[in-house]
Parts: sequence; C-alpha cells; structure tokens
Amino acid sequence: MPTYEYKCEKCGVFEKMQPITENPLTSCPECEGRVQRLISKNVHVVYKGGGFYTTDNRSPDYKCSEGKCSDGKCSNDSGSKAS
Repeated sequence: MPTYEYKCEKCGVFEKMQPITENPLTSCPECEGRVQRLISKNVHVVYKGGGFYTTDNRSPDYKCSEGKCSDGKCSNDSGSKAS
C-alpha cells in the first residue's frame, strides 16, 4: 500500500498510507483544513527477480567473448585467450 504526501493549508506536510483505489484526501485528518496531494519523489519500487542488471541478460556468445563462461565450454572458443 503506497504512502502519499499531502500538504495542509494550516498544519503543513503529512503522510497518509492509502490503497491506490482510494480517492485522495480533501481535508486534513487533524484540523479539517484543505489539503493537496503532493507529487512524491520517494517511489519505493522494489525489483524482484533476474533481468535488472546488464549482466543478467547477456547471451552465452557475449559471455564467451568476454571470457566469462560459467561452464568453461565456449562454442566460439579458439583455444587461446587474448591477454
């Protein structure tokens, strides 16, 4: 559930955890003043699983050309490595 930032005309800035489907607040829970939802810079995105780093999606041919084959058997290996 995301946390949204609001700015109250009387109280100042506060945070409220709300479901995405819930409408934005229109009044402050403390003083009943008018509030405006702010655009937050803190998104809290969590990436799970593989594929988020450049090394995760490299093809076997690329890995072999870089000398980083995990099994040591490169299909394009000529038997010598460049120094």
